[in-house]
Amino acid sequence: MKISMIVAYGKNWEIGLNNEMLWHISEDFKNFKTITSGHHILMGRKTFESIGKPLPNRTSIVLSNTGFKHEGIHTFNDIQEAFNFARESAEDELFIIGGANIYETLFPYVDKMYLSEVEFDGIADAFLNPIDFSTWDLVEQKDYEVIKDEEGNIKSPAWKFKIWVKKD
Repeated sequence: MKISMIVAYGKNWEIGLNNEMLWHISEDFKNFKTITSGHHILMGRKTFESIGKPLPNRTSIVLSNTGFKHEGIHTFNDIQEAFNFARESAEDELFIIGGANIYETLFPYVDKMYLSEVEFDGIADAFLNPIDFSTWDLVEQKDYEVIKDEEGNIKSPAWKFKIWVKKD
């Protein structure tokens, strides 16, 4: 089973504020849905609470040490048990979707990264650890321009979508 992470982050590795996302980029949400549909997604309790419900057409796994329970999700307090659950369900690619502590803890297991680099430089309280890309190969990149409304206000910041795979 391949273990992948999918995350959007700003110029200073920002990923969230007050358990909420820092931007709304509809194309990135569509990307996320397309990539993760039909797969198991693994997250921490706070990330699940920010989403509020299991996402359609995905199997939600929550890592939590608090005994957290919610209808429609599978909760584990052990990483290997969560991985085994996905494997036993014949998952071929498990997606880690956050938050910061989960990304940090599970990064050593990651084989593939789906990264959205957002032109954002603002206030945040959750950050991704900086990634050393020297052990990764960039296999795909797509650049997106800023989208502004009629008054010139930014509706969607510029961003780059990149797929990285771990070097052999």
